[in-house]
Amino acid sequence: MKAIILSAGQGKRLLPLTAETPKAALQIGERSLLEWQLTEMSNTAVDEIVVVTGFGASHIDQIVLNYDPVKVKTLFNPFYKNCDNLGTCWIARSEMNKPFLIINGDTLFESSVLNRLLEQDTRLPITLTCDRKNSYDSDDMKIIDKNGAISRVGKKLPTNKVTGESIGLVKFDWVGAKLFSEQIDRMVRQDDGLGKWYLSAIDIIAENGKVGSCFIDGLSWCEVDDAGDLAIAKETVSTWNLE
Repeated sequence: MKAIILSAGQGKRLLPLTAETPKAALQIGERSLLEWQLTEMSNTAVDEIVVVTGFGASHIDQIVLNYDPVKVKTLFNPFYKNCDNLGTCWIARSEMNKPFLIINGDTLFESSVLNRLLEQDTRLPITLTCDRKNSYDSDDMKIIDKNGAISRVGKKLPTNKVTGESIGLVKFDWVGAKLFSEQIDRMVRQDDGLGKWYLSAIDIIAENGKVGSCFIDGLSWCEVDDAGDLAIAKETVSTWNLE
């Protein structure tokens, strides 16, 4: 299974830590954020990884250069300053030629999270890894799900209809890969396309009944957006197996 990690952003909410170092290269306990992702993926069926870079690409290149357990390469997005992650996905569309995963560059997860997604026998072409909590805020990428099928995904969904949140880990089968690559290609041709998130493309596909959910209740993960998240991430990974 191929994984595409979106690590082109700077992480401005973590300034001054990210003034010269991209978020994915920040140290979290014993390893950088990207190294945690690569290490946990080495305990899964993922055997090919593409890290899409942008800001501070040389830092990411160095991490990849020093990493051996699975096949890893980088792909540079020269337009990272002028696009959001939908544009970064568009840069990587040539890699979407078979079943694959998209992983947000700021999502940390224990290997059990990814294994659950990979092992789930999903009936729909695209599957979002999701979690539940008691309440959701404006920054959460919320979903509306019924019986394993997602009808909407976005940050502005009505909270009284929300059933979970996407954690930034998505699986595509052969059909899903084609649906997604075609959708992002259509969207980047629009005037505002480069400023959108890739999950806005998933949202459109979901409205056509092609997106499923994989809930990971009780498994360990977190995302790193700001200094508070960074502190939580350090505490979270401290409980993981460092071998």
